[in-house]
Amino acid sequence: MVQVPVRTINRQQRAQRQFLTILSFLALPLILYTVWVIYPTFQTLLLSVTDWDGLSKTWNYVGAENFNRLFSEDPFRKSIINNILWIIVFITIPPAAGLGLAMVLNTDVKYDRFLKTAYYLPLVLATVVAAVVWAQGIYNPRTGLINTILSLFIGKSAFEIEWLGNPNLAIWSVIAVAVWRQVGYVMILYLAGLKTVDAEVLEAAKMDGAEGWTLFRYMVFPMLAPVTTIVVVISIIDSLRSFDMVNIMTRGNPFDSSNVLANYMYLSFEDYKMGYAASIAVVLFAISLVFIFLYLREVMRQEEAA
Repeated sequence: MVQVPVRTINRQQRAQRQFLTILSFLALPLILYTVWVIYPTFQTLLLSVTDWDGLSKTWNYVGAENFNRLFSEDPFRKSIINNILWIIVFITIPPAAGLGLAMVLNTDVKYDRFLKTAYYLPLVLATVVAAVVWAQGIYNPRTGLINTILSLFIGKSAFEIEWLGNPNLAIWSVIAVAVWRQVGYVMILYLAGLKTVDAEVLEAAKMDGAEGWTLFRYMVFPMLAPVTTIVVVISIIDSLRSFDMVNIMTRGNPFDSSNVLANYMYLSFEDYKMGYAASIAVVLFAISLVFIFLYLREVMRQEEAA
């Protein structure tokens, strides 16, 4: 009979104990994640092919009827277009403004701590508070700050500008508030990225004659590529899940001109169209997965290159 060495047995026992220890730490988070994330996700997929109203004990299987109806309705198409507009704005203005502020505040500027706090403060405010302040205090047609200032220059006709009541202005007005909150967050990310830039490399580039825009374009910005990737992906995800600000400021009105997918889904839930709302959630989830996949692929590519 072959005898197994004692060292091998002890090593196997230690490995088993380590595995059980790791499993004991992961068990509760995995259970909670399964109950609160994975199970609702599969349940939403199931509901998206039914006509459940949220109240009945039973529902009927309708297949792709919800999705066919979804893509044929005008409110859904408007919501898709508004989400695309939100993404385009979010991946251009906040990254550019945030990077510009970070570059300025990363130098020896007076009151830099106060300025950093001031630019980051909008993100500290709850979205509900920011939405109410802008809707009632800034965009109000009669007493809002913008129209009051405009009236000083162009007269009382400025009171006729309805920032949230005009179908051509509503979505842009809401996006402007979202950008106002996002710039400070992007600034903090780029400030953190600038701290990792190798000062010796920049000094060597300056000695070779690089300065100003040339130094930024060919040295600083390429070094910030990982941060830029994170900023873009976060901006896209934030734009796709934009809901609370739209719901509070306009509820998608007027005439669905400011609606987005998340708010349209919520309004469908309010109308007890659970199956239809679940189909919107599936579409939103699928779009988000595309960007998450692109982000993970980029991260893996950068790790392989490193």
